[in-house]
Amino acid sequence: MRWKKLGKIFDPAEHQIPNNCVEFSQAPQSLVLQDRVRIYYSTREKDAAGKYLSHVAYVDFSRDMKDIIGTSQHTVIPLGKLGCFDEHGIFPFNVLKDGDRVLAYTTGCNRKSSVPVDAAIGLAISHDEGQTFSRIGLGGPIVAATLHEPFLVADAFVQRYGDTFYMWYIYGTKWLKFADSGQHERVYKIAQATSPDGLHWNRDGKHIIESKLDENECQALPTVIFHAGKYHMYFCYREAYGFRKESGRGYRLGYAYSLDLIHWVRDDANAGIDLSDEGWDSEMQCYPHLFECDEKIYLIYNGNEFGRRGFGLAVLEN
Repeated sequence: MRWKKLGKIFDPAEHQIPNNCVEFSQAPQSLVLQDRVRIYYSTREKDAAGKYLSHVAYVDFSRDMKDIIGTSQHTVIPLGKLGCFDEHGIFPFNVLKDGDRVLAYTTGCNRKSSVPVDAAIGLAISHDEGQTFSRIGLGGPIVAATLHEPFLVADAFVQRYGDTFYMWYIYGTKWLKFADSGQHERVYKIAQATSPDGLHWNRDGKHIIESKLDENECQALPTVIFHAGKYHMYFCYREAYGFRKESGRGYRLGYAYSLDLIHWVRDDANAGIDLSDEGWDSEMQCYPHLFECDEKIYLIYNGNEFGRRGFGLAVLEN
């Protein structure tokens, strides 16, 4: 794989964002429409207590990804009700066309008292080409903690191959407490599930991507595309501690491939993309997303500070 970087293409500070949100356009995810490419992202507002809430917005690009032609002026989906799994934020927001509707696999966040946060995966549906979404049922999650996946079930990316829906996602394996700072940090790994209908999922809780750094390597936001006879996955990974301020411990992009959608081979050396020498993605690359449009394959991703200043684009050269 070899990528040509096209630079940062969206900065939330330069556009009006709904819900009084400022900064951050995290985890960009695409919906390719007939006349545009809609990119969803999670942005943030501060509540009365000064804590962040993550909301979903979108920006529309021309199909060649060169021009911004519109931005959302409304809330794409409201946050969950009091006590729900997505009460305090939705991040990320993965969409998939399914006939005349659009499915959205949401990661809902809710605050905890002993540790900062927990998460689960929900499902919402749009009938207006992804302008607004409604939750199914009463708003509970469709993929949540189990006996073997105890917390932080999140980051769903869904594709349909043949008659089967495939989901790649993460779940937490442990919480670590660091004595010098008193901080609690989570460790999470990538897993895979299948479904006949996109609603009911079969999963076994197995890690499918080997760890590169150590057993506490954190892996996040997998994205998969089929190209040249292989299934290609990009994801991001980081150290468990010190990743917020130490660039050498922050997120990088990882790469793996599969021939059968069962066995995955990690091969970061052939990811074809790395940190820039300077600029918006010189310290961190995170939250990747692959998509195809007009016979080109694109990779959108966030850079420094977890996407505080926007997201950028690369195009596959080979």
